Formats: sequence, structure tokens, C-alpha cells
Amino acid sequence: MFAASPPMFDLAEYTARTQRATNAMAAADLDAIVLFAPESHYWLTGYDTFGFAMFQAMVLDADGRVDLLTRLPDLRQAQNTSVIPHDCIHVWPEYAGADPAADLARLIEEMGLAGKRIGVETRTAGLSHWNGQRVDRALPGLIEASDLIAGLRWLKSPAEVVQIRRAAQMTDAALDAALATAGPGVFEGDIHAAMQSAILSMGGEPAGNETVIGSGSNALLCRSFAGRRHLETTDQLTLEWSGSAARYHAAAMRTIVVGAVSDQQRAMHAACQEALEACEAAIRPGRPMAEVYDAHAAVFDARGLSHARLQACGYGMGIAYNPIWVEFPMFYAGNPTLMHEGQAFFLHMIVMDSDAGLAMTLGHTVLVGADGVERLSCHDTGLLQV
Repeated sequence: MFAASPPMFDLAEYTARTQRATNAMAAADLDAIVLFAPESHYWLTGYDTFGFAMFQAMVLDADGRVDLLTRLPDLRQAQNTSVIPHDCIHVWPEYAGADPAADLARLIEEMGLAGKRIGVETRTAGLSHWNGQRVDRALPGLIEASDLIAGLRWLKSPAEVVQIRRAAQMTDAALDAALATAGPGVFEGDIHAAMQSAILSMGGEPAGNETVIGSGSNALLCRSFAGRRHLETTDQLTLEWSGSAARYHAAAMRTIVVGAVSDQQRAMHAACQEALEACEAAIRPGRPMAEVYDAHAAVFDARGLSHARLQACGYGMGIAYNPIWVEFPMFYAGNPTLMHEGQAFFLHMIVMDSDAGLAMTLGHTVLVGADGVERLSCHDTGLLQV
């Protein structure tokens, strides 16, 4: 008989997280919360699956009891990856006309929670609008509480910081692999393969976001897309990627110049460097996230690049599942959310000049300390050229 793989963290870590969650529930006057976000499931119990694409829900009550309702393919997934007691893992039956939301309502009643104040997570890829409507019909009166667990996940424990640092090492290794592979005539797919190989060989897993890789005119795109090309003798290559260690991320973004560097590219890169440093200086515990965005915008606007900058310049890093690795909220104009020691942020300085047909990006992950930020990448912020 083979032993099951243990959860990523020890029981004491999960116990502490559960206590934080029940304390937050008490402060919100909730008797329980229904969790649909896979990041919440993983953070609270270690339960690790892409089964959130189908209907599954986790119920946490005020006493710290956790029950999971999922499909049969995820029964052993929960048994092997999580700290959920096996008798608290429930499978909803699949057949024509099955209604797992009704099964969820029955589970909540069996837990003695009928008629209680129950919160629910709705702002997640783990709950489609279709399934959300079914939940509303089966459990009317649920209280919106999408920020409860998500807010707790912002502040990283020492054990979580270890994983984010591991992810940053993988991110660095992937950039090393890209720089060693990229050059005139090289196929983008080979660059991507080298980056992924570096991450996977270090014990990482595929990131919660597809790697963004584009050259030529596609270097101005901030999203992944199908199709690959070969680099030309003079070209530009934009990469946005992340290592993923135990589902924790540390993203980075760079534009690599292939061949000769123009004066305009040097100026764009200098602006990105200045903006990145300004953003890092603006990250201080107790200050609003808007100040970071304002610092970013001020630099680009002063350099005549207001037409080419974006309307956000970063966001939180942590646990993430597909389709994105973003830990909301983002750095954007007017965001009043306060920053705190123990958070991790991805800062991305992006200049996409459609008129000139040129791109320049520069970004990495930082950890917030009592007096400022720590860069987690070992790479400097110099212009990259192959």
C-alpha cells in the first residue's frame, strides 16, 4: 500500500489559518461561510485540484469544522492532498437532472446551519453564473463575503513566504533559460519550452496564468495567444511568466531586444526603470495602493509616454489557480486599499507604443517589509539584449 502525499504545510499551519478564518467570521457576524474559490480551499485545507471547473463547495462553520462537497473524481484528490477529515468529504451524485446546489443545501442543514447567517464567495472562477443561480435558488439569503478569506490570504505567514521565495528562484531560472535560448532565427516555442523546463525541473508546477510570449508586433500584447513565430535578426520579445511553488507565484515581465537597440528603446527602458523604482519607494505599510499607481503614472507622463502606459501597474501575488495568477485588488487610480507588511506584490511597468511599434516592459515580485520592499529576483533591471 502506497502512502498518500502529505499536504504542502504542516497541521499547525492549517490550524492557525482556520483560527484566523473563524475569527474573521465572528467579526463579520457569520455562523458559516460557503467557499467556492479554489485558492480558499487550498489555503484553508491544502485541497488541490482543478475540479473547481465543475460544481464543488467547501463549508466552514464557526467552530472550525470544514466539509467539502465535490464530484467523485475528486474524492481521492481531497483525501490525498488535504487535511479534511475523510468523513467530512461528500460526493454529490451525478445523473441526468442532478442538482448539486440542492445537495449543498442538504449538507448545510445536516451541519445544523439551516436558518443561520451564512456567507458565500461569489467573486471567483470557481463559481459560474449558472451554478451561482442554482445556489441562490437552493440557499436564498446567503451573505456576500468574497473578501473574507481573500483578505486573510493577503498577509503571508513565514511558511508561505518560503514558497514565494522558491517561486521567485524558479522565475529567475526561467529568465536565464530564455536568455540562453533566444536569438535571431529562434522559434518562440523553443524559448517557451526552455522556460517551462527550468521551472518544472525545480519542482514547480504550471502557473495559474499562461506565459505571455510575443515578438515583433505581438510584443505589444499583454495576453497569451495561439501561434508561434521565429525571431528576426532585429526584433523584440516580450515575456510575462511566473514560477509556481506549492501554488504560490512570483511573476516577472521583461522585454528582450533582439539585435541592435534603438535610442527610443533605451529611453523607454529608462522610463520603466525609473517608474519601477518610484513604485517600490511608494510601497509602505499603511499607505493606499493608489499612491503606487500615481508614482508609476507620474514618471511615464513626465517622459511623454502617457499614451503608451496602462491603467494598472501591478497586483498581489500568492496562491493562484487558472485562469489567472492575480491576487486582487490591483494598483490603479484611486484605490484606497491599504498595504501591509507581509504582502507580496508583482509590479509591472509596461509601455506599448502602437505608433512606433515598440514595446518595453520591466517587472518583478517584491515582498513588503516594515520599512519598504525587498526585491525577490536576483536579476537586475538592466536592459536585456541578445
